[in-house]
Amino acid sequence: MVTMTRDTAARRVAETVTDPELPAVTLADLGVLRDVRVTGDGAVIVSITPTYSGCPAMHAMRDDLVHALQDAGYRDVDVRVVLHPAWTTDWMSDAGRRKLAEAGIAPPGDAPPRRGGPVPVTLTAPPRRIRCPHCGSAETDRLSDFSGTACKALCRCRACREPFEHFKEL
Repeated sequence: MVTMTRDTAARRVAETVTDPELPAVTLADLGVLRDVRVTGDGAVIVSITPTYSGCPAMHAMRDDLVHALQDAGYRDVDVRVVLHPAWTTDWMSDAGRRKLAEAGIAPPGDAPPRRGGPVPVTLTAPPRRIRCPHCGSAETDRLSDFSGTACKALCRCRACREPFEHFKEL
């Protein structure tokens, strides 16, 4: 008989919480969920890292995590925001990338290499073509560097003519 540790049981609950702006993926899929542990007195401490420091969904993520864990029987839940190291799209799981594509959002490619310190934000179009999540064509155009959220760009496919969002590489 395999028994789950308290940390594993609490993490499994936290891993079910979806991103409020991208409900097709969980916080774990995105790599935003960093750590879940249960203290000796039964309190749950959850660490999350936002996709960027000004992410407006952080309060909703926190509330959703607290509610999910409390609904599962954990009374004392503390959600902590960890900004270092900065989140990167490289932390996104393969399942998360697949779920984004299935939801019509082009997943990010590999994040650009970076050194320590602030994360550079560029407003220029990427040199590579983004594949359309609807038909797979690489014949796409970037219409706007920003879309429904700051971490996505708005694109259009020239082959199927459908608009789509692209989760930017960070």
